[in-house]
Parts: sequence; structure tokens; C-alpha cells
Amino acid sequence: MFKESGPTIPLIFVLSTGTDPAAELYKFADRMKMGKRMFSISLGQGQGPRAEKMMQGGVEVGSWVFFQNCHLAPSWMPRLERVIESLTPETTHRDFRIWLTSTPSPHFPVSILQNGSKMTIEPPAGLKANMMRAYRNEVSELTSFIQSDNPKSPTFRLLVFSLCLFHGILLERRKFGPLGFNIPYEFTDGDLKICISQLHMFLLEYTEIPFKVLTYTAGEINYGGRVTDDWDRRCLMNILADFYKKEVIVPNYVFDHQGFYHQIRTDVLFVDYIDYIKTLPINDDPELFGMHPNADITFAQSQTYACLSTLLLLQPKQVGGAAASQEETTANTARSILDQLPELFDLDKITERYPVLYEESLNTVIIQEAIRYNKLLVVIQLSLNDLLKALKGLVVMSEALEKMSLSLFSNMVPDLWASKAYPSLKPLGAWVGDLKARIEFLNRWKREGIPPVFWISGFYFPQAFLTGTLQNYARKYVVSIDTINFAFEILEHFPKKRPKDGCCIYGLYLEGARWNPNIDHLDESNPKELYTDMPVVWLKPEEHHELPSHVYQCPVYKTLTRAGVLSTTGHSTNYVLTIEIPSRKPQSHWIKRGVALICALDY
Repeated sequence: MFKESGPTIPLIFVLSTGTDPAAELYKFADRMKMGKRMFSISLGQGQGPRAEKMMQGGVEVGSWVFFQNCHLAPSWMPRLERVIESLTPETTHRDFRIWLTSTPSPHFPVSILQNGSKMTIEPPAGLKANMMRAYRNEVSELTSFIQSDNPKSPTFRLLVFSLCLFHGILLERRKFGPLGFNIPYEFTDGDLKICISQLHMFLLEYTEIPFKVLTYTAGEINYGGRVTDDWDRRCLMNILADFYKKEVIVPNYVFDHQGFYHQIRTDVLFVDYIDYIKTLPINDDPELFGMHPNADITFAQSQTYACLSTLLLLQPKQVGGAAASQEETTANTARSILDQLPELFDLDKITERYPVLYEESLNTVIIQEAIRYNKLLVVIQLSLNDLLKALKGLVVMSEALEKMSLSLFSNMVPDLWASKAYPSLKPLGAWVGDLKARIEFLNRWKREGIPPVFWISGFYFPQAFLTGTLQNYARKYVVSIDTINFAFEILEHFPKKRPKDGCCIYGLYLEGARWNPNIDHLDESNPKELYTDMPVVWLKPEEHHELPSHVYQCPVYKTLTRAGVLSTTGHSTNYVLTIEIPSRKPQSHWIKRGVALICALDY
């Protein structure tokens, strides 16, 4: 690619998740004897003038300039486009080169893309490929110490292998989606490199191996510094605990139950590690990542969905004379939804039957829920009526209505509705059915009184319901609500009466595990069974609640994506509460499995 380039042709790296070409480019510059004549800058707010000055100097003296993260400086892109277009062979030094990195962005100049040489670096696929890349890049820089006679060298070799395996597992867990991490973090080779450098430094400085220091720097700073979700941090630290411990510095220590990944003798050379990595299997067992074999099904489904979604985007919006049939289909869908929509709640009647009472906070909850659902129903009704008028030509078809029309035709929930609604991943048909079920849940509450068991998935804002339950207990026993937390009991049957304290909930789904009623404990999922129904859970308020032993602290999320906007508490807005589920296995087992409770599935 470089041989085909010229001083007026930009070289563009299209960034993909988890890759950073900077280190490789610096090495290439050294090989081309341009290391001291290469200047770089990471673009961002206010960096445009500095970058332009750097480029002007490179054009004159024949240096290389490297502009990183062009997608972070959209306002300066038009200026960069003009400067590059003004380059001519006569006025530009023949050694000058301009290197650019950017993620796919609508703000990146089209002319630069068309005229430039484009490259991309795909992250290695599979644990074997990640290990090989780590050893040939980051580990190879310390080959002299690895093969030296230093008494700390054998320990360093063993811990470096363990650390590279940990790095590869973090990268590979991303492919399992929310089962791996709630948020797909972009861990890079730089994270591994700094961990290896710190391992080298601490081993030389300390008499004993400082596992606590190594764990903190790697888990909380180097890798943990990228982690924004508390549940993901819990997962990362539990995985790291398997690789930074005394047991791994024993030759032939086995990391997986199949015995493929293990330590090798301490008297081997660097090349022996390369030869050993070449013998590792290409296909990875999910158990190696701490996952259940069913996780492979989840991964395959997500890949298939992504592929089909891309194919759908490539399809033309209208084909030949199909425009009329599309409008007709959309109109029929709109009328069908209007016919199915429940009536608005009569807030006056609800307030009359469930007045605001000091001793019953749930009265306030049903009123608030009714108000929220009424607002959503009004938006749906008005937008559907406007769309039907637009399809008939009675009003102008606005951009918003056109998007809504396309969504209805594609069996997708319109953005206009989703922005006013509760989180949901369901397609349009299932979403409408779910909305009707939610409204019916509240109507039954309105007619029959406070139910003995609550459908937790039916609440627009379940946190208000949970807080109301705690508030009832606090007011009943005159204690501070800040000192109360829930204890949990899994029930075998639906209770017919409301419990004395707390509440009973149903409608949750377990992902990554199942509840075994025969042993009353969390158990492994059955093969090919991705989700299982959770029995009724009794939420019992307790003052100064202490965490019982032999439980798994299981997070509850509204949807399968788990991720959401991070709130001030450090939790995602998708997060509801944590339920303590009895378990015979250690909590770390289920944490690595990615076990969670989900309020609503995607179908």
C-alpha cells in the first residue's frame, strides 16, 4: 500500500473495534528510517490549527504527519479537505506522507475517501490468534529478559502467559454480547502492554509477588479504567482473579477443563511459546471464557441478525409498481393498531378509588403508571391518525411521518413511539400485544384492588413500585427508608393473598442459568434453552439487611441489551434491582456465566 502511495495521496486507516494502528505505524516508520521525522496529533476540539501547521511543515521538509481520530473533529474536516486538495506534486516534498485514522463517520470528507488509499485492521478472531498477536508484538519486546538468567525470569514467563490469556478472553467475551459484557468495551493492545511493563517492574522491585498490586493496577486502572458499568467491573475482576494468583505460577497449571491451555516448563525459550500457541485449537469452547455452551447459540443468533439487518438495508425502499401496495399495507397496519388500542385510563375514577394515602404508597404508583401510559396512548393515536391522513393526501407527509410509515411497513416500532415508551426490543406486532397486556394489568388492578402478585414486567417505571413497597414498610414500622433493603424468597406457587409485608412479583426470565425447583437452587441451563421462567419472588423488606451466604446477587434488567444510559448511581437505566438467588456454586461461577434476570424478551 505504501509503495503505491504518493505525497498528495492520503493513507487512511478505517478503525474497527479494539484496534489501534498507531503502534504498528510507528514501527513501520522506524523501518523506513522516518521515525524521527514523523509527527502525530490526536484530533479533537481546538486541535485543527496545530494540525494544519504540522502539515504545512511536513509538506516543506518531507516529514510524515499522522492525524488520529478524525471523527472527533467534524468541524475541521472541511478545512482538511481543502488543504489536501491543494497539494500538488510540484509544491510538495516527495517524502511527505499524511496518515489518517477515523471510524466510519458521515462527517469524513468523501473526496479524501475517494482519492486516498484505504486500509483497515481487523482484530484477530479467536483466542489462539489473540495470543499469537500478543506474543509477537507486546511480549517480544521483553524477549531478552524472558530468556535471561534472572531468578525472576521464570515467574515472569508464567505470569505473562497468564496475562495474555486473560487479555484474549476479555476480547473474545465481547462476541457474546450482553452475556459477556453489558457494554462492548474497546480493550486494546496498549492495555496489555502497560500491564506487562508493570508486571516486569513490580517483579524486580518486590521480593514477593505483589498480587494485590498487580490485580489493582490491571483490574481497576489499566483495563478497569475503560469499564463504566459496575456489573461489568465485577465480572472483569472475577475473571482476573483466575489469572493473577499463586496457582498459575506452577508449570503445567491447566486453565481450562479440556486441558488445551496450560503453562509450559519454565526453562523454555521465547520461540517455544510461539510453537506452543500454534498447537492451540482454532475454535474456542465457551467454557474457556466462563460461559455456558448455550452462549455459542446466542453468538450465532446475533451474527445472523446483524447479517440479515444489513441485507435489509440494501433492499430498495420501493420496487417497480409496489409503491401503492406499500402504502396500502402501511394503512392497514395503522388501522389495525388503532382498532386494538385500549381506551385511555379515567384518572378521576382511579384517583377516587385509590386516593393518596400515607399508609399505602402503591395508590400513588397506579396513578403515576396510568398517567404515563395515557401519554403514550395519546402519542400513538395522534400519530396514527396523522399518518392515515397523510396517506390519503389530506395533510403533508412530513419526514417524521415518512419514517413512521417505513417502520410500520417493516414491522418495527416507530422511533416516535419508542422515545415516549418504556424500553423494549420487541418487533411491532409483539410490542402492541405487550402494550395491551400492560394496560390490562393496570385495569385488573383498578377493578379488583391491589393484586397479591405483581407482574413486574408490566410497569412503565418499576423502580417507583419498588420504592413504594419499601415506603409502605418504613411508614408501617416507623423506620428510616434508608436502612431498609429487600430480602428474597423464591416461592413454589402463586400466593392467593397479599403478604403482610413486601410484595410478590412474577414475569422474570433467567438468562445464562435456570432455577431448579428440585433443589431450590440456581442450576446450569439445559442445552439449547436460552431463557427460562423465574418462579414468583417474594420481596421482603428488612431493616439492616445482611447478605446471606451461598447466594448469587443477580441483576435484573428491563431488556436483553442490559446496557443503557449510566445514572448517577453508577447503574444503567436498564437496571431494575438485584435479587439474591440461592446457589450451591460460588458466585464467581455465575458472574462469569453472565447470569441475569430479564423483565421482557425480544419476541
